[in-house]
Amino acid sequence: MKNLCTLMILGLASLASAQADLAQSSIKGMFSRNADQITSLGDAFSEEQYNWRPAEGIRSVGESLIHVAKANYFFLMKMGFELPEGIDMMGMDGITGKANIMEAVSKSFDFTKEKITMVETDQLGDSVEMPFGEFNKMSTLLLVLEHSGEHKGQLIAYARSSGIAPPWSQ
Repeated sequence: MKNLCTLMILGLASLASAQADLAQSSIKGMFSRNADQITSLGDAFSEEQYNWRPAEGIRSVGESLIHVAKANYFFLMKMGFELPEGIDMMGMDGITGKANIMEAVSKSFDFTKEKITMVETDQLGDSVEMPFGEFNKMSTLLLVLEHSGEHKGQLIAYARSSGIAPPWSQ
């Protein structure tokens, strides 16, 4: 009986620990899917198509991808994470060429996936000050996820307009 109680307590403690990081691991999983699909879309465009834009004053394919990378860094920086060495968010607008853009996007995705799971559960309610309002860390993680999904949709529309089917739908 004593062993059974000990096992139950250990099992419940383990379950509680697993549940504690459920939000972070779920968001990371969904973000990873968006990241993989954005990457496959970025790879599907030709070098020349990176300059395509639907209209004057609207971001091009390449500019949209760089925007996603910059936003990933921005949101995490606002949550208190230091940018990786060598990352100059303001200088990222000067990145050109498909290979260079995709490298920058990939690095931002890797950084974001790493940092999502570093947010402690007891910190999810901590305040995060943004230029457009006050959030907590949980809502900021959801913003990271939503923002990547928003621009995945944008890139799907760009791809379809350019005669490219999203690679995962073929």
